[in-house]
Amino acid sequence: MVRDPVSNAMRTYSQHSIGGTEIEFNASSAPAFISTASHMAGGARLLLLSGSHNDIVIGVYDNDPASIVSYALSSKEYEDWVADKSNENEGIWNMNDHCKEDSGTSTFSAWQSFGSVDLDHIHRGSYGCEDPSSSIGTLFTDSKRSPHLTISYGDDSSTAGGKVKFSVTCYFAKQFDSLRKKCCPSEVDFVRSLSRCQRWSAEGGKSNVYFAKSLDERFIIKQVIKTELDSFEEFASEYFTYLTDSLSSGSPTCLAKVLGYYKALERRKEMKMDLMVMENLFFGRSIARVYDLKGSARSRYNPDTNGNNKVLLDMNLVEKLCTEPIFLGSKAKRSLERAIWNDTYFLASVDVIDYSLLVGVDDERKELVLGIIDFMRQYTWDKHLETWVKASGILGGPKNASPTIVSPKQYKKRFRKAMTSYFLTVPDQWSS
Repeated sequence: MVRDPVSNAMRTYSQHSIGGTEIEFNASSAPAFISTASHMAGGARLLLLSGSHNDIVIGVYDNDPASIVSYALSSKEYEDWVADKSNENEGIWNMNDHCKEDSGTSTFSAWQSFGSVDLDHIHRGSYGCEDPSSSIGTLFTDSKRSPHLTISYGDDSSTAGGKVKFSVTCYFAKQFDSLRKKCCPSEVDFVRSLSRCQRWSAEGGKSNVYFAKSLDERFIIKQVIKTELDSFEEFASEYFTYLTDSLSSGSPTCLAKVLGYYKALERRKEMKMDLMVMENLFFGRSIARVYDLKGSARSRYNPDTNGNNKVLLDMNLVEKLCTEPIFLGSKAKRSLERAIWNDTYFLASVDVIDYSLLVGVDDERKELVLGIIDFMRQYTWDKHLETWVKASGILGGPKNASPTIVSPKQYKKRFRKAMTSYFLTVPDQWSS
């Protein structure tokens, strides 16, 4: 009889980092699963990693696609792929060998995008080990080799859970791995966070779209539709280059970091889902109000303002500013404007529209926490048609309000102007 197998296994994984004390197994006979406890209370399949990390047990949940991904990211196949052991360009992937991953002392400050804005300062975390001369763009030079990696594994046990096969496609596996090395404390922490997530009803999100948070609340896992995935594939190279250069140079950016794209497949139930993993901007924060700002007045008012998790929109903020304006110190305002200027210039250059500035008001610290989200949709013919229909007034709406969807260049200008007007500068002795 195995007592409390799931919770013990979860504790084992959450406390045991790769490279620690090892348990010897006969590699030729080590099973891919624990047959006596492979599907216990809580629905977890307790799977042993193969290869160099076969002392680690990971709980894989059939209904938790992030846990399916976490096992794949822990596998030797994935490790060998990102290390490029079978490729002559191995040197590209040694740029972070001097960085020591210490999951026991890592802090989440390194994971935050723009951090918080208080009266005078913008707080940014240190971004860990960086090599300004390195470029993720070099990883796209091999046009003959797909940047995506597919890993298949399964549970062949005959217990109540039944046999099942899983498949995970890691989009741009090396590029995301390199990006995470620049802005995450360690890969072990990242995988550990993904190993267990819970569904989350994100206020303002699209209906029937899968949303989840990692149990430690560090990450948001969101289902993406095919058009969003196709758009990202179009500008992925520019995204990795822009974000890496920003982190290396210290140039202000408030893009919420997207740290992984995956396709999770559970063959028995024919569950297939494309997922995006991004940082949770509000991790460790006590947020009193949340605003989703696009710089548009059309259909940008939420009449239902009751409740702790309500997402307010542009016109809610404009209404609030009449009695409670948001003031920033001159240094914070300049940094915010510079970050928005940089990010919107990049997004317009890759034809991205419909992004938002997510703003959280932390009353306890008297700070704003913010980041640009939803920047995965390019301006395509259907968006152009939507612009024409809304501008014509056929579907109603105020005629003096510009449509939410405009061209990338127009969207950039409108967004910059609105964000500048929303956040005012505290007058100082040098103000005229």
